[in-house]
Amino acid sequence: MLLSMTGYGRAEYQDAHLYIKVEVKTLNSKYLDLNLRSGRLLNSKEIALRNLIQQKLVRGKVQMSIDFERIDLENPLQLDETLITRAYRQLEALADRLQADKQDLLRLVIQKTENLNKQEEDSLRDEEWQQLLAVVEQAIEQCTQFRRQEGEALSRQINDELDRIEHYLQEINTLDPQRIQHIRERIQKHLQEIAQNDHFDPNRFEQEMIYYIERLDISEEKVRLQNHLQYFRKLMGSAESQGKKLNFLCQEIGREINTIGSKANDAQIQQYVVHMKDALERIKEQVQNIL
Repeated sequence: MLLSMTGYGRAEYQDAHLYIKVEVKTLNSKYLDLNLRSGRLLNSKEIALRNLIQQKLVRGKVQMSIDFERIDLENPLQLDETLITRAYRQLEALADRLQADKQDLLRLVIQKTENLNKQEEDSLRDEEWQQLLAVVEQAIEQCTQFRRQEGEALSRQINDELDRIEHYLQEINTLDPQRIQHIRERIQKHLQEIAQNDHFDPNRFEQEMIYYIERLDISEEKVRLQNHLQYFRKLMGSAESQGKKLNFLCQEIGREINTIGSKANDAQIQQYVVHMKDALERIKEQVQNIL
């Protein structure tokens, strides 16, 4: 099953105290190129988030943005009165013992309380982290589903191009016996002319003919090309996406097509080779976007 590297996913969560929104976009890339925007509060979890993204999305240019907001902490008038009262009384008693000025005690207590609250805000609670993970995984799953749908479209396009290559290969198989017959006739004609030469060397002539025939024989290339096409389809139907292997196999297919074209020495076969190269280039373009 092919997966495209192009994808998009989005997930949200909100309750009385928390709002989370995750958006992920992916494009094709040779490796994992991750741009993660998560905010200061999630800095301590960045490595864990990156590991999760790499495990799930594997490869591609990935852009993920995470909006994480605590709704109940956005109200600046919400104070912990119990904590402030207890702290004020402790400082007031200390000031009485030291006979110190108590004019700024309330301001000092409020500042200290705000610092404590800020430290608490800067740390992610376990339940918040678990909820965030759930939303991130939902967004990634949506992106994966998008990749799967795009991969199905790519698979149909590539199969069409493989059908074209196989069609032209069949045409070459049909023409090849005629090509061989023409070569045989030319060799026989030249053989009659050469045999009349007084300096004719039968052994050397036989060696040259063997070399010449081997250079013109495309039987092995045709078989290898057909095998490559069959293996290509097999990889496309495997359980995991095989973008890197398919890219390598495109090179092998191109090598066989080029060799057929260079050895065939036939105008009609050369035309079919051009058509096969054209189809292969379209396959290469599609394979670049396969995971």
